[in-house]
Amino acid sequence: MSLKIVRSTILSLLLTILLFSNAAVASSYQYIRLGNKADSTASPVAGTAMMGGGKDLDEAFRWLCKKASGGDFLVLRARGDDDYNSYVKGMCKLNSVATLIIPDSAAAQDPAVADIIRHAEAVFIAGGNQARYVMFWKGTPVEEAINANIVSGKPIGGTSAGLAVLGEFAYGCLKDIEDENDLASADVLPNPYHERVTLVRDFLKVPNLENTLTDSHFAKRDRMGRTLGFLARLVQDGWSKAPREIAIDEKSAVLLEPDGRGTVVGSGRGAYFLQVTSAPEVCRPNAG
Repeated sequence: MSLKIVRSTILSLLLTILLFSNAAVASSYQYIRLGNKADSTASPVAGTAMMGGGKDLDEAFRWLCKKASGGDFLVLRARGDDDYNSYVKGMCKLNSVATLIIPDSAAAQDPAVADIIRHAEAVFIAGGNQARYVMFWKGTPVEEAINANIVSGKPIGGTSAGLAVLGEFAYGCLKDIEDENDLASADVLPNPYHERVTLVRDFLKVPNLENTLTDSHFAKRDRMGRTLGFLARLVQDGWSKAPREIAIDEKSAVLLEPDGRGTVVGSGRGAYFLQVTSAPEVCRPNAG
């Protein structure tokens, strides 16, 4: 075999590998869209829809749709399907409703993914596991695109895990094991430094949620003791002298306007607004 043929064969193999590699990256995310294929030119209005999880609240979604001004409504998730598409489309008059599934860090680095986010008039982050959002999206163009939308005055919403990442501070679930029990108040109160208490900050930059921890399923899952441990840690670790928390129960939502006014809706036990007023007396490992 001549040297020329060998070189040609090697080049063909390298090109094939490159093409398969690019295809793998391109197919690692899923984008499912209903409605008009052309981008909307609507002018959205800022606002934040914070939903506590459980059954989805029609009223909260209609509010977020209204903020989108008939534009393109985008659901973000790391796992799952496109069930929200038909649900939202059935309630709201929009140019389109789409779901973008970003399942890993490689997908979050794809410029096409960030471009999809930037063209949406409203973004809603679905429930699931917030560790995936933090591990896969933080420090990537996805994070940049979501924050750019917020800065430009586009509305954002989230439920359950999607709510958990809206505040400046978040419980990241980074050391949770799939399908194990939720971190409970009984775990955190005796030991606020339990290995599963993985707090993160500076993921999303949502107006009025600075210096704030957001949590979901609050009363339903008896999370008051857990959250007191989280807040104590924020002070003890020097992240904030007086952190706040908005904790929302299942079947409840807080609809937050740009001026800071909020409306609580839904049939659940509502929302809890907490703020630390003094440093914890004792906050150290196994000191409960």
